[in-house]
Amino acid sequence: MSMKFAFVFPGQGSQSVGMMNGYMELPAIRETFVEASDVLGQDFWTMVCDGPADHLNLTVNTQPLMLTAGVAVYRSWLELGGSRPVLLAGHSLGEYTALVAGGALGFADALELVRFRAQEMQRSVPEGVGGMAAILGLEDSVIEAICHDVTAQNSQESLEAANYNSPGQVVIAGHKDAVQKGIEMAKEKGAKRAVMLPMSIPSHCGLMKPAAERMQQQLAQTTLRSPDIPVLHNVDVQTHNDADTIKAVLTSQLYRPVRWVDTIKVIAAEGVTHVVECGPGNVLTGLNKRIDRSLQYLSFSGSDAVSQAQAVLS
Repeated sequence: MSMKFAFVFPGQGSQSVGMMNGYMELPAIRETFVEASDVLGQDFWTMVCDGPADHLNLTVNTQPLMLTAGVAVYRSWLELGGSRPVLLAGHSLGEYTALVAGGALGFADALELVRFRAQEMQRSVPEGVGGMAAILGLEDSVIEAICHDVTAQNSQESLEAANYNSPGQVVIAGHKDAVQKGIEMAKEKGAKRAVMLPMSIPSHCGLMKPAAERMQQQLAQTTLRSPDIPVLHNVDVQTHNDADTIKAVLTSQLYRPVRWVDTIKVIAAEGVTHVVECGPGNVLTGLNKRIDRSLQYLSFSGSDAVSQAQAVLS
């Protein structure tokens, strides 16, 4: 059986101070961070090495940082002689990293876009108005019904399923009070856990529509081309070659759910044998293992892992 591998790129929530420490031997890492700092006029390398964590966790910093980290690790893989994956995907923000890796979007353009995306997301919902919570141990349909019920009780507040991360793990998003009610109802329905996430922005729900409108205008001025490697998109779990269609799915990605479970299922259906998490941390690998146990999973969590993968994936 021939080996086919896909790369997936992490999004917000995988960042931590010191997350690049394990990659110090790879020259492309520092070079990529210098490039990002030049584009956005900020010293990202010092921020990622020394923190402080609250700077790293500000959405306007996290989004360009995670993009840079993913691109840096991908470039390192290629520099070591690694071959190109057959398919790419990214979780939320990670979709932009996938488009850079796939050659659809220039790195400098992507940096400007994700910085703009972060600013607009933050601007759409003032601090303290929205929230997100992770619900563990309930069926998707039960969580969708809870969101529907909470919204029906108060038309001023909205609650939606935002991330279908793995079987039995769904993130909900909306107005903060609605999210609190959703947590209470989920516990009543027997959720194993229902906890608020440390996110100042309710991503992937209707509250992000104002940000999406401004993102659409920004994307209209950005050069995108057909990717060299197909990218599976969060919104419709399909690959697209047409630049205008890619811009449209990136716009709707802001207020529609991340269908990560379906993404991994499609990757498996394409005959992929190995899925590689390309970037710091192993959040996605943990989710992926719960979605499909028949695939082999690797995470590029440091330079040793990147080098060792050469032997596995060549």
